[in-house]
Amino acid sequence: MIILASGSPRRKELLEQVGASFVVSVSDAAEESSDRLEPEELVRINAVAKAKAVAAEYPEKPVLGADTVVSLDGHTYGKPCDKNEACRMLENFSGRTHQVSTGIAMVVKGEIYTDVVTTKVTFGAMSQEEISRYVETGEPLDKAGAYAVQGIAARFIEKIEGSYSNVVGLPLHAVTQLARKAGVDLYDNHGEGFTR
Repeated sequence: MIILASGSPRRKELLEQVGASFVVSVSDAAEESSDRLEPEELVRINAVAKAKAVAAEYPEKPVLGADTVVSLDGHTYGKPCDKNEACRMLENFSGRTHQVSTGIAMVVKGEIYTDVVTTKVTFGAMSQEEISRYVETGEPLDKAGAYAVQGIAARFIEKIEGSYSNVVGLPLHAVTQLARKAGVDLYDNHGEGFTR
């Protein structure tokens, strides 16, 4: 069983989808956010920081941290701070291909294992009215890049190249492989016998 160092409902749902045995303990680690770092480096640093912060509380348990950013033209996009910023992000993505990168880190008794997965997402052209109506639904406001691939925004997405679950927030195949490399059983006892 592992500890998921993330409060993301999407990451929790993805691990539940594949039957993983886990509990959630939200990390309070400060996140880097800088265009000076390559997206892959940025998400790896943040994933490690999140996992290490929770591992300090539970040193005997494997801890999984993750961080996702959207990038385009050398700029990274996290969660929008308001509706106006969400609209600007989506205007930038309209009719173009951007990248979604997720860093994953597993801390096991002081050892750190990491991986980064990047997926290309192509949006069709969106009108200003379509963008405004989508932002008014509220869906984009707590999502990196201001959209949810598994939600209403699916109608704007022309093509995905790579891991779909990565775009949702957690590349499941990569997580499974990382756990195997770290010697961790993701499916051991479905949380029995562990209390926080």
